Amino acid sequence: MRRIKRFPVSGGNSLHGWYRRVGFFRVVYNFLLIVLARYLPSLRVKNFLYRMVGIRVERGVSVGLMAMMDVFYPQYISIGENSVIGYNVTLLAHEFLVHEYRLGPVEIGKDVMIGANSTVLPGVRIGDGAVVGAGSLVNRDVPPGALVCGVPARVKSKNSEYRIQELRNER
Repeated sequence: MRRIKRFPVSGGNSLHGWYRRVGFFRVVYNFLLIVLARYLPSLRVKNFLYRMVGIRVERGVSVGLMAMMDVFYPQYISIGENSVIGYNVTLLAHEFLVHEYRLGPVEIGKDVMIGANSTVLPGVRIGDGAVVGAGSLVNRDVPPGALVCGVPARVKSKNSEYRIQELRNER
């Protein structure tokens, strides 16, 4: 079950009036810094820019080129130590629907690897040491150490305790 809050709207779909909920200039600021970070090869500068928009980025995080963070609610995203976010991954903390919008935190644990072209939806927690296969749609929590892949992502392997212990021993 995803941890999301639902907010009903009336008078058009939920995307209308986004600027009243978030603030026009805040979204422009977030957008400019996040788009700049998408193209920069420097991991240090990227992480600095992500922190400037409110994303919690721990030590040793690597975010691949073209990764897209939520521009409306980046403060709902946290990425744990030593995690790798692959090329063109999308991390969303919101969903605009026809009659409601939803918000939820995206929590990525330590030593997580998210493969290229994957999408993580709001309200999802990815446990320590988990691996998300390329092109996956993560629409529910991922247990620690699990390997998930597909659309929607399904658990393929649950070597959680073994994988987490293995990662700790390597350090």
